[in-house]
Amino acid sequence: MGLMTFMRTKMGYFLVGGIAVVLALFVLEPLLQQGSAIFGAASRTVVGSIDGEDVKYDAFNTKVEQTSAQFKQQYGGVMNAQMQSMAVDQAWQAEIANVVLGKEFERVGLAVSSDELFDLVQGKNPSPLITQYFGNPQTGEFDRTAVMTSLKSRDKNPQLAQQWLMLENEIEKQALQAKYTKLVSNSVYVTTLEANDEYINRNKLVNFKYVNLDYSSILDANVKLTDADYKEYYDENKKRFDNPAERRDFKYVSFSILPTAADSAIVKTQIEKLAADFKTTPNDSLFAANNSDVKVPYTYLSKGKLDPAVDSVIFNYPAGSFYGPKFSGNSYKLVKVIDSRFSPDSVKAAHILINPAQVGGEDKAFKLADSLKSLAQGGSNFGELAKKFSVDGSKDQGGDLGTFARGAMVAEFENAAFNGKAGDIKVVKSQFGVHVIKIEKQVGSSKVVKLAYIEKNLAPSQKTRDAAYKKATAFLAEVKSDNFTTLAQKQGYTVGVADAITATQGYAPGLDNPRQLIREGYEADKGDVLPQVYTMDNAYVVAQLTGIKPKGQLSLEDVKKQIEPQVLNAKKAKMLTEKFDKALAGASSIDVVAQKVGKTATPVQNMVFANPIIPGLSQENKVIGTVFGSQVGKLSKAVSGDRGVYVFVVEGFTNPAPLANTFKQKEGMLMNISQRALGGAFQALQEKADIKDNRVKFY
Repeated sequence: MGLMTFMRTKMGYFLVGGIAVVLALFVLEPLLQQGSAIFGAASRTVVGSIDGEDVKYDAFNTKVEQTSAQFKQQYGGVMNAQMQSMAVDQAWQAEIANVVLGKEFERVGLAVSSDELFDLVQGKNPSPLITQYFGNPQTGEFDRTAVMTSLKSRDKNPQLAQQWLMLENEIEKQALQAKYTKLVSNSVYVTTLEANDEYINRNKLVNFKYVNLDYSSILDANVKLTDADYKEYYDENKKRFDNPAERRDFKYVSFSILPTAADSAIVKTQIEKLAADFKTTPNDSLFAANNSDVKVPYTYLSKGKLDPAVDSVIFNYPAGSFYGPKFSGNSYKLVKVIDSRFSPDSVKAAHILINPAQVGGEDKAFKLADSLKSLAQGGSNFGELAKKFSVDGSKDQGGDLGTFARGAMVAEFENAAFNGKAGDIKVVKSQFGVHVIKIEKQVGSSKVVKLAYIEKNLAPSQKTRDAAYKKATAFLAEVKSDNFTTLAQKQGYTVGVADAITATQGYAPGLDNPRQLIREGYEADKGDVLPQVYTMDNAYVVAQLTGIKPKGQLSLEDVKKQIEPQVLNAKKAKMLTEKFDKALAGASSIDVVAQKVGKTATPVQNMVFANPIIPGLSQENKVIGTVFGSQVGKLSKAVSGDRGVYVFVVEGFTNPAPLANTFKQKEGMLMNISQRALGGAFQALQEKADIKDNRVKFY
């Protein structure tokens, strides 16, 4: 989806989050390679090459799958075409970073000493990777003991030793990245003159009056464009038409497969039968789990966690009630209220975590937990017991977990903490081991409900799908490269447009699952009707490739359609400038000019250069820049802007007080420039590299 959008020039604006992701992927890249595909025979398929180094499909696809798995975990198991494209892009950017940054580190002589590496692994300043991998899953706190235990065990475990070798390599890379970032940041500076200019630009005020003639005052139909008009605009703006990657244009016809009224009636009948069965089932939770398209946890839920149509009413229902069928969004909801109660909003607790594997099994773990519970109830200090017996990272804080709301802990732990009362000590088992939990405090009280919840999506029937597919295949069989639009219009179909699509894009306007269409579009010639009917989430699609925009400087022909609105405005600007020139002849004031063109002069007070928005109109960089460069009291010439043509007179400037703290001004500017410089450095390395990208053949 174009997630990694880098700067086009070394000092252009840069998305800091984008470069952070690239550098992070560079650091983690070999860790994403683990698996037999990496150590097996080299694949014959090549996704691309970077400075002569081939990117093999098997290794690359492992990283794509790893990134996809992370996305699924992050977004609740959902993975669509757009997210898949993001995963491919991130993996590709990691490949580029691995090669170009690695070479750059070597070129500038960056290295990590053995003492530095020791400190990053087991010293006082552990690497973020160490704190990530050896953090407690529940609390996120760093567990130094776990690091030392793992290090001691690697001599007896070859697999663990290999994992540590890979981890140390990544820690070294991350350290190199930090050094390089510091090196680039230290290479930029801000002069006192620049600091003062920036301060003045943000604080100097101007008062002026203007008259404007909007481009919309001339109808497009009254403007006749010539080839010379297009060429003039193109020549004046050539830099805007540098295409960083090949792009292709498509037009298409969609054949809807949304549910029909008949489909809705069938589904409603089915949901009514399901509701009847749901009301009488002896096992509510199992019935809901087996029949719902959306999984809702079978636990106590607080208000605000459900679909609004359900959430707004269900908390008023008593236990044993049934609600539904309720249709909202695109689905029917059926809800059984199993229980309702008032529960704390949050709980403050501490715990002792026991690992059954370390004490001889689950039975012994529970016996130890019961003993610790008895000691705590008998007056022993719970914090000291946690420090001695817990394997959780929170033991250094006496097992303190702080205050947490529902949803922060695993279900077993949550139920014990929220269903008990302050002062209780409970023993429960979870996926992490056996817990001894001390409930220290419960805050607030709100109603919570436990529900058996079924949600059934309204989907088209097979009959609806078959009818739409039949129309699509009939259109594909009849359409030719020279009659796509006319045939579509003749048959009553709407023609959609998806322009400037890159080879790896995961989305396109009006197309929610376009990867196969784009892949085949990049194998086609201009004008070709693509060879098959493509399946989207809610439609079948027939498409035609209408344009190819190659990488590099685009020709006038490539951009002619795209620039037509700008060329129209440029032609209108000339026409309106002529009108203003006549009005300016012999005019002694801005009000006289305004009268001649049938307008009223508008005053603007206290405008700053750094915020060039004319109140009530739009942002006009060129106009406001000209204002700040003008003399007081002098009528300007006509100035063409983004929205129209302007004439103005400056009434006065107000200069700010002298800059009091030059150092602070420089510091703020330096932070922004340093961030842009880091992005510029990476972009420069990427543009210099010889990169061949064949991903479209595989994804």
